[in-house]
Amino acid sequence: MNISSIVVQTVPKYLAEVVQSLKDCEVCDYHMHDEKGRVIITIEGNGVAEELEKLRVIEAIPHVITADMQMAYSEDELDAHMEIIANGDAVPKILNDDSVDFTTMTYNGDLKKKDDLSTFTKKFDETKR
Repeated sequence: MNISSIVVQTVPKYLAEVVQSLKDCEVCDYHMHDEKGRVIITIEGNGVAEELEKLRVIEAIPHVITADMQMAYSEDELDAHMEIIANGDAVPKILNDDSVDFTTMTYNGDLKKKDDLSTFTKKFDETKR
């Protein structure tokens, strides 16, 4: 299970409406807000893909300017990755493979520029490295 905190930003004029929409949307838990239009919520999901689906619902709420994940926690994923790290080589095998053409590799670290986050997150959740 993943748990992530999200800061939602709106303008003060629409704060009450956005807070009520967040409370009613059933994809998140509302925690608090301030008079500047910042709202703190959390979401839960079985993986990154499910969390991003919920984030898209929140982003689509009228008058939401931004909804950005701030902190994420996943005990199951952390344990799995720690096991891989503990049992793996310090340097990934691909970095020592002279036959790999690194100019053909795609950097996947910038999620804001991903057009298809659903496909990306499915691949990410399946990564065994």
